[in-house]
Amino acid sequence: MIAGAADLMSRRGVNATSMRDVVRHTATPRGSISHHFPDGKRQLIAEAVTFAGKQVSIPLEKAMNDRGVIGGLKAFIASWRRQLEATGFEAGCPVLAVAVDRYVGEASDRDDEAAQQHLLDLADGVFADWRQIMRAALLREGLTAERSERLATLVVASIEGTVAMCRASRSADPLDHVQQELEMVLTAALSQATR
Repeated sequence: MIAGAADLMSRRGVNATSMRDVVRHTATPRGSISHHFPDGKRQLIAEAVTFAGKQVSIPLEKAMNDRGVIGGLKAFIASWRRQLEATGFEAGCPVLAVAVDRYVGEASDRDDEAAQQHLLDLADGVFADWRQIMRAALLREGLTAERSERLATLVVASIEGTVAMCRASRSADPLDHVQQELEMVLTAALSQATR
């Protein structure tokens, strides 16, 4: 159900993902919702954000460790390309969906504002985790902490924004352009670090 909620959020956004839709999408009994998610939609969405974050951070960290910054970047972008193409450019990033879509809970929810803040905190934590993985790889390759932080932010922000552009254009062309530019920027930064 958590993976199903993340999938629906990546395609529809947070508010267009209802508990009923998740049950239908995952073919699970309706009673499973209250059993596994006693706090309802806000709990399910929160767990989906955490799940989606790990679905990216685990392979991203492995790619950065195994292939270095440039190889890791290529693998990171390739994974987004696969997701976009496999879904006909329907699915983007569920974490971004939480960051840009204001939470509106189910009728039984009492405090949408607190839920909204909690979800934003979770999304911020996921983005921080991805930046930290990139930052650590850049540090290992000789960049300063300050430069590594700025470049890690540039990479994550560029790819997140480009995924949205690819969905809108129904094309991976923006991803190709951003990959070329990010590779040039990172290669130049890394070559200066080794001097």
